[in-house]
Amino acid sequence: MSEQQIPNVTVAVSQNRSGTIAVRATDQGMPVEIKFERSEYRYGAQALANEILRLTQRSAIAARAKRRELLAETGMPADMLDKLGLPTRQQAVDELDRIDDADTGPTTWMRPL
Repeated sequence: MSEQQIPNVTVAVSQNRSGTIAVRATDQGMPVEIKFERSEYRYGAQALANEILRLTQRSAIAARAKRRELLAETGMPADMLDKLGLPTRQQAVDELDRIDDADTGPTTWMRPL
């Protein structure tokens, strides 16, 4: 019988609604891959940076929930997982919904002249 290997780092990917920006980040919130289409430049550097940060937060939350599931599968007790600050799937969904509700991305495609 082989013991299940837990990766040192858990990662997850989040992307914006239109799929033009994607961020892969670790459970510690470190972005390891950022992809975006050139069309995102039209909103300006600050808007792009804000969206990358938002997606990084989303990825980190998803990765922490994934890490919790991996550790739970190996038999780690739920109270220990709670002490590690790893969210349950429902807690992660609630937090992701909160982040999405606070999303105030570009409200129009029109640019000032």
